Amino acid sequence: MKTCLITGASGGVAAALAENLRSQGWKLVLASRNIEKIDSHPDEKAIPADVSTEAGAELAVSEATAFFGALPDAVVNCAGAILIAPIARTSEAQYRACLSANLDTAFFTGKAYASALQKNKRAGSLILFSSVAAASGVGNHAAIAIAKGGIEALVRSLAADFSSIGLRVNAIAPGLMQTPATERMVSNEAAAKQIAAQYPLGRYGQASDAANLAAFLISDQASWINGQIISVDGGFSAVRPYVKSA
Repeated sequence: MKTCLITGASGGVAAALAENLRSQGWKLVLASRNIEKIDSHPDEKAIPADVSTEAGAELAVSEATAFFGALPDAVVNCAGAILIAPIARTSEAQYRACLSANLDTAFFTGKAYASALQKNKRAGSLILFSSVAAASGVGNHAAIAIAKGGIEALVRSLAADFSSIGLRVNAIAPGLMQTPATERMVSNEAAAKQIAAQYPLGRYGQASDAANLAAFLISDQASWINGQIISVDGGFSAVRPYVKSA
C-alpha cells in the first residue's frame, strides 16, 4: 500500500488530491494549521502542524512516519496563500505572510522529508506548488511571483541534491483554479467570464486539474520525471492565440 503525507491539507487542491488517492488505495496523513477544516476518513490521521516552520514540518513528517510505520512514499505540499495586489499597496506584513505561506512551507517541508529519507537511505517523491505567475509576468502578482519563483528554484536544487537517493522532486504550476481560496474571485458572473477569457481553453481551472497531475507525478508511472516544473493552466503560459483587430 502506498503512503502519502499531504501538508496544507485543508485547501481545495489538497481535498481533491486526497479523494483521488483514496480511490486508488493510498494510505494518507493530512497535516494543516486548520485541522478542523480537514475531512479525513477513519483510517487516516489528521495532524495539527504549521509547516511554515522547521519544527512544524519535522512534526508532520515524524507523525506521518509513526502512523505509516515507515517514511511516506510521497509528500505533497499543498500549503499556500494567494496575494493579488499592486506592489505599492502590498504591505510588509502581507509580503512576509505570502512568503511564509508559500516559500517557507515548501522549504521546510522539503528539508524535513529529504533529510529523513537521506538518513534512512530511502527513495521518495516530493511535489511542491508553483504558479503561472512565476514564469510569466502577470499584473499585480509581485509578492506571489517571488514566492513561487523561489519554489521553482528549490525544486531544481533539491532534485540535484537528492536524486542520488532516489528522491524525485517536481512542481506543478497551475493557473487560477476554483477553490475555496478563490471563490470570491469567481463568484461574480462578469468577473468569472473575464478570468476564463484569459485562458486559451476558455475556462479557469478546477482543483481536480492540479490534483490529478499530482497523483500521477507521485505514482510509479512517473518514475522517470524529476526536477520538472509542469504547467496545468489551459495553455496560459505557452499559447498566444491569434487575435483579430476590430
